[in-house]
Amino acid sequence: MGRRPRRRERPPVPEWPGTRTPRPPTAGPMPTTLESLSADLAAATARAARAVAAVHARRRIPASGVVWRPGVVVATHHTVHKDSDIRVTLDGGQTARATVAGRDPGTDLVVLRLDQEAGTPADVARDPLHVGQLALAVGRPGEHVTAAMGIVSAVGPAWRTWHGGELDQFVRLDVAVYDGFSGGPLVDAAGRVLGINTSALARAGAVTIPAATVDRVVDQLLAGGRVRRGYLGLGSQPVRLPDAVRAQLDGQETGLMLVALEPGAPAERAGLLLGDILVALAGRATADVDDVLAALAGDTVGRTLEARVVRAGALQTVPVTVGESPGREGR
Repeated sequence: MGRRPRRRERPPVPEWPGTRTPRPPTAGPMPTTLESLSADLAAATARAARAVAAVHARRRIPASGVVWRPGVVVATHHTVHKDSDIRVTLDGGQTARATVAGRDPGTDLVVLRLDQEAGTPADVARDPLHVGQLALAVGRPGEHVTAAMGIVSAVGPAWRTWHGGELDQFVRLDVAVYDGFSGGPLVDAAGRVLGINTSALARAGAVTIPAATVDRVVDQLLAGGRVRRGYLGLGSQPVRLPDAVRAQLDGQETGLMLVALEPGAPAERAGLLLGDILVALAGRATADVDDVLAALAGDTVGRTLEARVVRAGALQTVPVTVGESPGREGR
């Protein structure tokens, strides 16, 4: 008895990428997942680029900036080396003249006011950022746009820069830092601006100034040209407190020994002395420099705060009238 002929199986019908739907036999080649992602990123870059400007305010290549509001461009303080006669190149090659409306070295932001309401304002997203989130760094160090892809590598709570500025959130990037990077936007996959990138605020690498911080600083700079911050004019270093003093301070272990006093500054005028150990300011324990900066945040300029110090082994209270930070940080 002979064998029955083996039934020939029909070849499987190709499927659409990422689905279980059979591909129509007459359809042409479909884009792969990577091709779709590539097209989406290119579209996001093009969308964000409409608000990205080249700021000609330093000797070498231009820096980047973002049209934040009609006639207002936000850039980074450390890349804008002059206050007037600044040329800005907008998307499409249009140029405008600009002057500095205000600077805030503490957050590394500068606001430029254009001589006309030119440019397309950015589509700003104020959504929370997440570690691992895909992001683009977009810049315009000249006529054409550049972009780099990376991820948000770290997200933390509000933090204070070494110049005293407070950012609403710590956002660190894993992204290439090209010429013209600072002042350009961090962009999400939809082409929305999440903040302003800078390489000048953290030694660890590139960070993003969140959109909420940019909004707050822009409002203050447009209103008054600067962000007012409290200032005492002292230098200090942490030291361990004697056991007897710690017992009086509910176990506080460290304070700040004053190692420098600026002549004529509020600390010296108040009578603070070299060698004093600052243990509290305005009722806040001062275990490190950040505690002093936190006590001086907000509208403390002109107010008198109580500084509690250890002098000759005894606790004393010294009233200090807070001055305004001169903002001499370099560009």
